[in-house]
Parts: sequence; C-alpha cells; structure tokens
Amino acid sequence: MADESMVRNLEAQARAIWPQEVEFFRRYELPKDARVLDAGCGTGEIASRLAELFPHARVLGVDIVDGHLELARSRYARLASRLYFERQSVFDLQAPDRTFDLTVCRHVLHAIPHAERVITELVRVTRAGGYLHLIPEDYGMLHFQRTGLDPRDFWHTAAPAFGDKTQTDLFIGRDAFGILKSLGLREIIVDYVVVDTVRVPRETFATIFEAWRDGYADSIGEQTPISRDSAVAYFDQMIANIRDPLGYAVWMVPVVSARI
Repeated sequence: MADESMVRNLEAQARAIWPQEVEFFRRYELPKDARVLDAGCGTGEIASRLAELFPHARVLGVDIVDGHLELARSRYARLASRLYFERQSVFDLQAPDRTFDLTVCRHVLHAIPHAERVITELVRVTRAGGYLHLIPEDYGMLHFQRTGLDPRDFWHTAAPAFGDKTQTDLFIGRDAFGILKSLGLREIIVDYVVVDTVRVPRETFATIFEAWRDGYADSIGEQTPISRDSAVAYFDQMIANIRDPLGYAVWMVPVVSARI
C-alpha cells in the first residue's frame, strides 16, 4: 500500500508546482507523437498531467513503489491507451539508448545516493535533440519567518546530517547545472518555481509541510541531532507561519532543463 503521507505530499506538491512548471514544458519542441518518460513517477500526478498536456504523446511512468504504481493505474485508467506505469529502477532503466523525446525526473535526485549515476542513465535513454527536465530539490532554498524557533537552525542542521547518514545530497539543486555541464549537455537552463504564500494557496502549501512532518519526523529523530519531538515542533511552527494571514514563507524549487 502506498504510504499515506507520501500520497498527500505528491498531490499537494503537484497542485503547488504544476501551474508554474507547465510553462517550462510548453517551450520544449517535441514531435506530435513524442515519447515521454517520468522517472520516479510516484502516484502519477505529473505523468498524467503530461499525458493531458501532450495529447498525442505516449507517456511512461516508472517507480519502485508498487503501491504508488497501483494507485496511478487506478486513478488514470481513462488515459491507459497512452499512459503506462511500470516497476523500474531509475538506476537501471529498461529502455534502449535514445528512446525518449522528453525525460522527466522530479523530486527524486535529492532522495537517492549516487544521483550522478541516475542523471547519466536519464541522459542515456533520451534521444539526441531531446530534453531532460529535472527538479533537484535543495533544502537551503526554504525560508520562513522566525517566530520562536529559528527554521534556519532546523534546515542547516537536519538536512546535512540526514544526507550524511543516508548518503544523499539534500542540496543537490545547486549542483545540477555543473553535473549536466560535465556530461556535455547543451542549452542548460535553471528556472525556479516559487512556492510561496502569495502564489500558492496557503492550505496547499501547508499540506506539503504537514505531509513532510508526518512522513519524516521519525527518520529525522533517528538520523540527525534533532529529536523527533523537536522536528515536529519546527514543522508545526513552519506550518503556522504558512497559515498565518500576515505570515510569509517561500520554497524556491529549482527546475533544471537541458538538451541532449
């Protein structure tokens, strides 16, 4: 079964990010019958939107969480003639070289070790002239008001410590440009989706952080110097900041694209 907090998170993140992100997808010069890959598709929130945005494209979403794939197939059965979901690892994609016109990988690279290996694999399956579209999260790009606890202490302590313990890079967003450059990609663009209390409904924004709190507080308590109870307190304060009509909070989400 799909983890309930992750399902909530994926739904809310799609609602928050897609309205701005869709404009980046529209600028890609894709063939009418494009082949699109969503690597690490989760519950299919974005794969389904891509299938609707490109109505003649064939879209494949891959993930390793069976519960997420089952939910995606059920939710988007109406698109099943050209939207497919398969169990595959982003480290070892089951596609020949140069298969896809557009390869998408969102909210994955910060959560896995050896992200550079995955990016290389994504490049491998993208055709010459095709596009790579990444959201490499960076937890140094979250900003909240200080109303008691200082959220900077949380992100500057928890994120590096968690990354060290799990061999992941929770600041990979700032490194993505250099990684793509070193692989010889061209037309590299770094855009930002601004998820803040002005552009995004406060309740949608708050739902993301409630899901993070519910899904990650235990792991933060186990993997970092911050206790579970302290992590919950930090998250609760950030959520209150988001919901406060006079409060302001912002999550800068890097969107990095390139041409193969």
